[in-house]
Amino acid sequence: MYRVTETPNAVMTTYASPTQGSTELSLWKVEMKGGAQGPLHVVDSEQIWTALTGTASVELGDGTLHLTPGETAVFPADTPRRITANGDFTALVAGYGTATVTVPGETTGRGTPPWIS
Repeated sequence: MYRVTETPNAVMTTYASPTQGSTELSLWKVEMKGGAQGPLHVVDSEQIWTALTGTASVELGDGTLHLTPGETAVFPADTPRRITANGDFTALVAGYGTATVTVPGETTGRGTPPWIS
């Protein structure tokens, strides 16, 4: 069983999460159209991203990394990040199902995204 969540920037397909029977972890696929860009945000726990198709640039802390098919990156907890698809991009992501998100400049946290919970 899976769940699909659409945002203006991506489509997330959740395969495992606490609301789907996992006790701790979540696994989801992210699909972004070329040129799509997520907001600058901070997640309070680490995530593991594996690029499946296409490429993406990731602003991560003070640097930028590039994900290409087959590459995996660990995004550390509490580190600002922004993902930009350089063409159609798909990744498989794993992380804690209780992860919460904040956006710099906002006074209220965004909580746990629905594709993670």
